[in-house]
Amino acid sequence: MSKPHLTVVDHPLVQHKLTIMREEKTSTAGFRRLLREISQLLAYEVSKDLPLISKTIRTPMCEMEAKVLEGKKLALISILRAGNGLLDGVLDLIPAARVGFVGLYRDEETLKPVQYYCKLPANMEERVTIAVDPMLATGNSSAAAIDLIKAAGATDIRFLCLLAAPEGVARMKDLHPDVPVITASLDERLNDRGYILPGLGDAGDRMFGTK
Repeated sequence: MSKPHLTVVDHPLVQHKLTIMREEKTSTAGFRRLLREISQLLAYEVSKDLPLISKTIRTPMCEMEAKVLEGKKLALISILRAGNGLLDGVLDLIPAARVGFVGLYRDEETLKPVQYYCKLPANMEERVTIAVDPMLATGNSSAAAIDLIKAAGATDIRFLCLLAAPEGVARMKDLHPDVPVITASLDERLNDRGYILPGLGDAGDRMFGTK
């Protein structure tokens, strides 16, 4: 059975925390804390179909067959810089995961991504890979990051974001139809500068207290 290309996580705790994050009066410290908390909740959704195998263990009472994750450790790929906010929370839930980074920034004139860094774990072809970035706006940077991840050999990739715009979802579906997108909200649209509306502003600036 094929996976849906877009999953919006409508859990009440996710939506409550997201509303607080959207408010412009929310402090940098509060934004950062909420992003970490909401990423853990989203991680449950993105990881719910990970493959399992049986392992023989001994409890204090007896021997049993128990479930463990199959295969090599997961790969978590943060799309810098804002992806680190989601990465921290997912790592709390999956601490043994291998971590990689893709550095891209958006040219404000062309809205096209410019790469400045890429460091990924080994054996990507054997790992379930979760790419994280709070905002899926135009989809240009996200699609470029997935290009690099696929070039490293990954084939089972999921994209986790906090907010998505219809334009970004459409672009990802067009360029990477095999990569499901998991998000807390599908917002209305992009403005003429490529920012999500109603959105929450620039996630990196709000997380790190920069302008």
